[in-house]
Amino acid sequence: MSRLFLIIGILLLIATEILRVYYIMPFPGSQQSNTIDWAFNIEKYKWLFRIIGLALIAKPAYRVFTGRKLYPKILLSLVAIIYGTIFFFFNFRFEADKMFYQPSIKNFSSVSGNTVDSNKLIIGIDIHGESRAYPIQIIGYHHQVKDTVGNTPVMITYCTVCRTGRVYSPVVNGKLEKFRLVGMDHFNAMFEDETTKSWWQQATGVAIAGPLKGIHLEEIPSHQSSLASWMRLHPNSTILQPDSNFKDDYHDLANFDKGTIRGHLEKRDSASWKMKSWVVGVKTNGFEKVYDWNDLLRDDMIEDTIGRQPVLLVLEKDTSSFHAFSRVLQGQTLSFSLNKTLSQLTDTNTHSIWNLNGFCISGPYKDNQLETLAAYQEFWHSWKQFHPNTTIYKM
Repeated sequence: MSRLFLIIGILLLIATEILRVYYIMPFPGSQQSNTIDWAFNIEKYKWLFRIIGLALIAKPAYRVFTGRKLYPKILLSLVAIIYGTIFFFFNFRFEADKMFYQPSIKNFSSVSGNTVDSNKLIIGIDIHGESRAYPIQIIGYHHQVKDTVGNTPVMITYCTVCRTGRVYSPVVNGKLEKFRLVGMDHFNAMFEDETTKSWWQQATGVAIAGPLKGIHLEEIPSHQSSLASWMRLHPNSTILQPDSNFKDDYHDLANFDKGTIRGHLEKRDSASWKMKSWVVGVKTNGFEKVYDWNDLLRDDMIEDTIGRQPVLLVLEKDTSSFHAFSRVLQGQTLSFSLNKTLSQLTDTNTHSIWNLNGFCISGPYKDNQLETLAAYQEFWHSWKQFHPNTTIYKM
């Protein structure tokens, strides 16, 4: 019986350390199943499991080390060393927030002092007249950057494995909350709040485990584009500069924007509707629709209807900046043609001229602005997983 307790105790200790990390990190086979509740409960009760495991092995181990036989002592010592090694790596090396750190320096610059290539992709936000751009190469490593824009607390997030950029309000139940990167769920970054230890999905802003399960973070409108495109619309915007303490980490993501990065979890599949194919998901009035990036690359402009909402999806000449607009203005549904050379749209209703930011620059609709719709570029596996009711655009 003592030997049985010893074996059970050792297995319990080892399983606790491994499974609490295995289920929420991208190990082989770990992200395909719905095991988040298992992972959360193992993490929540890890100290209880550790105490039970140590209690089970205490008496048998004492007998082994006070006995005369040398072989069991050597064997148990090796097991202790193995467990110690597992404990160290799974607590101090393999946990997400031990691999990806928050920036120690947050330096913002205007265009005159900017060091970020203007072709780089950014997540841009504009709140109460203050605009800021966050290069994806930077926030892709950190996964989240806390900031205040327009006197509003914001949490800019990015998951490179899903290619999802989202901006949220970090205020939960009226309290400014702190979050840490805790792991992944279905390959999507997951955060833990400091107060309740609930786990939050990056792609949706939903708490998926813990006391706040089912609660949504408030999403703040943001826009992904090249830095040059963003600065054209927001010339007074400031740009987050690289933190010199993470130079090598940023370098590892140098080719992420174009999808030519080496890592199989982050590299683009240029074919359509594969796991790592790029898509654009659009949300409006409770409906969601997804578009093949290859269709947009080929045609530069797509007119469609989502639910009852006529929409326009347009790609800029840089082949990375895109926009989604409502085609309804003043009760009229507009249709457009694109002049790619001039980067201008013409509505066929009144022949007014529009720039690619949806602003009318001449014609009967001059000075009118098309309504911007929420649109995201990401991997097909991500949009499909977190938007199961989406419809698919077919040419």
